Amino acid sequence: MRILVMSDTHGDQHTLHRVILSQPNAEVIIHLGDGCDDIEDERYLYPNKMFLQVRGNCDWCSALPPLGEIQLENRKIFYTHGNLHNVKYSLDEIKLAARLQKASILLFGHTHIPYTEYENGLYIMNPGSLRGADASYGIVDITPQGVVTNLIRANHK
Repeated sequence: MRILVMSDTHGDQHTLHRVILSQPNAEVIIHLGDGCDDIEDERYLYPNKMFLQVRGNCDWCSALPPLGEIQLENRKIFYTHGNLHNVKYSLDEIKLAARLQKASILLFGHTHIPYTEYENGLYIMNPGSLRGADASYGIVDITPQGVVTNLIRANHK
């Protein structure tokens, strides 16, 4: 199963649409906040894909939850924007939150800095921001052999 992970689109619906088009095998699309309305049109264009979202610190009027969790392919995924776990200062708090939820995959945004790591049974990914010259997104592939995370530059020519 391929999961497309994006965050911090901040109104850049064009790049968001282009990235979804570039990943036709993604069955699940997770938006980690700050631009939660940006993805609404995509829901109608891709009714066969699962869309998951949380609100970010710039999604002021959003009724979306601040965090989510889902079980996919026998892997528990904990996802949130990251601001409530102070990720700009340290990842300790968000890693602890994911471990308390017994997650094996942690997804967060907020910092605009792409990041991926594997630490003691926990796959960690921040896809970066999908807006601007350094726009990036993430892919999580869950296979029978395991989990693979990849960061991709969205504006790479």
